[in-house]
Amino acid sequence: MRMDFFTLSPEEKPLDNIKPTCGFAGIFKEVGVIGDSLSSGEFESRGRDGNILYHDMYEYSWPAVLERLTGTVYRNYSRGGMTAKEYYESWAGENGFWQWNQAYIIALGNNDVFVVNHPTGSAADIHPENPEANPDTFFGNMGRIVSRLKKIEKDARIFLVSMQRRGEIQGDPVICAVTEEMKKMCRLFSFTYLIDMTRYGPVYDEEMRKTFALGFHPNAVGYYSYALMVGNYIDYIIRQNPEDFFEVPFIGKNLKYRE
Repeated sequence: MRMDFFTLSPEEKPLDNIKPTCGFAGIFKEVGVIGDSLSSGEFESRGRDGNILYHDMYEYSWPAVLERLTGTVYRNYSRGGMTAKEYYESWAGENGFWQWNQAYIIALGNNDVFVVNHPTGSAADIHPENPEANPDTFFGNMGRIVSRLKKIEKDARIFLVSMQRRGEIQGDPVICAVTEEMKKMCRLFSFTYLIDMTRYGPVYDEEMRKTFALGFHPNAVGYYSYALMVGNYIDYIIRQNPEDFFEVPFIGKNLKYRE
């Protein structure tokens, strides 16, 4: 049997191989997802007056798809319109969402940057051991979220998801700049990795939306496709950093193979 099916190939990029099972993403038992409408499975409909109505349909969301594909429990803490500031300051606490999980996927930024125009800041805003010193910026609040999760479980694996480019002259450079700061943020916390949809994901432009969207938000096929991308990117990260995931079964159990 050829073992290279399970390892990283030379020159392989994160989304070169899309496995229907999402590969090693299935090693986790419990994953929490923090996000906005993309993570909550939001669909658009039209009212009688022609206005757009928005519906969070979690059963069609990409975390729900990943749960079915991998057998992992995915706890979805997302909601349409969510920002890092609201999640940290009220949403998580009011809904009991500061819960233990082996891993967390955080997919925020669209509303912060493009809808409410909250100051973006930078990774320099983050003080991992003293999160209350973080300024009230997107990155300051992202840092607070991760610090809180690490307080719940210091060995939790954290996956930050960057935004997809949209083929927009003004918006795409902003998205790319935010992603560069997210890379720096990953280096501030243990076991924290970037799912770089900005560089390796497809451009979510008008042409792509003809097939994969219903309005601006994805359709059922779009959410399923996004689940495959996230799951296979996690598989890539695990194959790229295998030793970081040897002790996943020990997370939260106070067990170690070696110090």
